[in-house]
Amino acid sequence: MTTVTSPLAGRAIGLAAVPDPVFSGAMVGPGTAIDPARDEASEAVAPVDGVIVSLHPHAFVVVDDEGHGVLTHLGIDTVQLNGEGFELLVNKGDTVTRGQAVVRWDPAAVEAAGKSPICPVVALEATADALSDLRQDGDVKAGDTLFGWQ
Repeated sequence: MTTVTSPLAGRAIGLAAVPDPVFSGAMVGPGTAIDPARDEASEAVAPVDGVIVSLHPHAFVVVDDEGHGVLTHLGIDTVQLNGEGFELLVNKGDTVTRGQAVVRWDPAAVEAAGKSPICPVVALEATADALSDLRQDGDVKAGDTLFGWQ
């Protein structure tokens, strides 16, 4: 069982509330989403121990020892910002531990640029019934459990 924790502080809102049909329809995979705190620039942290297999300023994937890939997508349509306002803190191929900072970003700046700062956290190549205790509401801190993955 893999425990997936929140990569940032904010409010869990569930994938259905994500303003993007690819995520809200769980086409990428099941999971949840975080509406991040807007108070200041923050660090998105690894939601599991593992290896960074994909790394972009606006999104990263960590694969754990069981082969579970977890996508953290920082905002919606943020690829259009071309990395502006995002700082990579690790490299693709790095081994990271849960809670380790991966990307520094500013959700308020993303919002000011006209993009949604909502962050899907998705279990890649998983089925919905593989997830348990899915957190879809309430305040979360970075490191709080979002869901279990069988």
